[in-house]
Amino acid sequence: MRTTLNEDSTRETTARLGEANREFAACYPGESLRRQPVHTVYGGAHLFKSDTTPRLGALALRALEAYAPNFASFARALALPGSDELPDSVADDSTVRAAIEQDEAAFRREHKGVWLAHNVYTRVVEKLRREAVEDFRIDFEDGYGNRPDTEEDGHAESAAREVARGMKEGTLPPFVGIRIKPFTEELYARSLRTLDIFLSTLVAETGGRLADNFVVTLPKITVPEQVAALATIFDKFEEASGLAAGALRMEMMVETTQSIINRRGESNLPILLEAARGRCAAAHFGTYDYTASCQITAAHQHMTHPACDFARHMMQVAFGGTGVWLSDGATNIMPVPSHRASAGGSLTEEQEEENRRTVHRAWRLHYEHIQHSLTNAFYQGWDLHPAQLPTRYAAVYTFFLESLEPASERLSNFVEKAARATLVGDVFDDAATGQGLLNYFLRAINCGAVSEQEAVRLTGLTRDEFRSGSFVRILKNRQRL
Repeated sequence: MRTTLNEDSTRETTARLGEANREFAACYPGESLRRQPVHTVYGGAHLFKSDTTPRLGALALRALEAYAPNFASFARALALPGSDELPDSVADDSTVRAAIEQDEAAFRREHKGVWLAHNVYTRVVEKLRREAVEDFRIDFEDGYGNRPDTEEDGHAESAAREVARGMKEGTLPPFVGIRIKPFTEELYARSLRTLDIFLSTLVAETGGRLADNFVVTLPKITVPEQVAALATIFDKFEEASGLAAGALRMEMMVETTQSIINRRGESNLPILLEAARGRCAAAHFGTYDYTASCQITAAHQHMTHPACDFARHMMQVAFGGTGVWLSDGATNIMPVPSHRASAGGSLTEEQEEENRRTVHRAWRLHYEHIQHSLTNAFYQGWDLHPAQLPTRYAAVYTFFLESLEPASERLSNFVEKAARATLVGDVFDDAATGQGLLNYFLRAINCGAVSEQEAVRLTGLTRDEFRSGSFVRILKNRQRL
């Protein structure tokens, strides 16, 4: 082969290229393979107890039983795909369950809408009983308000003791943390004191341990110095308390226009992430503060406003490939009944029907908002009320179950095609698509939409292959076989 260039003539160029590629890989390590919660439930710190999340689960089940006591009523309330095909005679699920158990594949082919509605409802009930809340944020900001210093001091201490108790009794959700006040000029001193009291009490109560997946959420960020200050405070606290370096993690809230574009016209998000010095686990979008900062009137402040789509896409562009989780905001229309019976009294049929319609309208709005988030690749969001938990899981499960069959076929064929191409020496350069299909199943398994056993049966992959979390690793292992 005739060549003109030699190793000496390209050494300096390739060295610079290698250095740039390594720097890029360090900044963009790829998506995290850890489990990401599908939601964060916020509650005021003054109300938090060690058993708060189990009690929220019980309230969620009670709301589901009251306003959608069977799968057909739930499907109609949310307008699930195929719900308009449900016959009026479908009331309880005993007959449907028996038919599915007899031959699920055949039932699904012939009654796809019924299958989906029944499957979603069954899994929602199971999830609410087993793990209704995946992530809880003990709130010292909007959900708490401004209180006298002595009162907030006391709540910071008591909340930490309740977390310690929950750790001991196993009543905490898989993810937990606190949201402090913003680091504005007026509030940063109060915010730091609350953080210090909470963390100091917690590590004293637990012998130097944090709860699993513990984070501190910093709201209303405007400048990178606020993020840098929290990272430095973490450094100092870890050193003074004996916590391992890097143990404290933060979440950034994107809810101001300045967090998107700074005064120099630059995208501020990468600068904020750099200021966190590797401590940022997630970025949460704040719908209502952000739309307010855009001067959007209250009547039009909602999750699907185009201004929110713009901000969320900026977050995706800035944080894509960094491993930072993204979370959408909340629906602020609560599924709360209009009428309540007086002590010893009861509601009329008309009042009960109006309550049902009110709750169903709020449920459907919440469901539609979550579907919008999922379609745009925001797999986590906020929930503000226990009666929103049924629709959170219904939306997530419908999203995954609707496309389960084609995704299973695609992943199975993709793995087979990629492994065969690699085995015979052909070039296969679409690993990102394979990883995307694998990620679909990992998210579906993590949230309970699909069981690991189902994923194995539908795709032909093994449990170990799913648990590896890596499409490339699956191909390499199959090459050896």
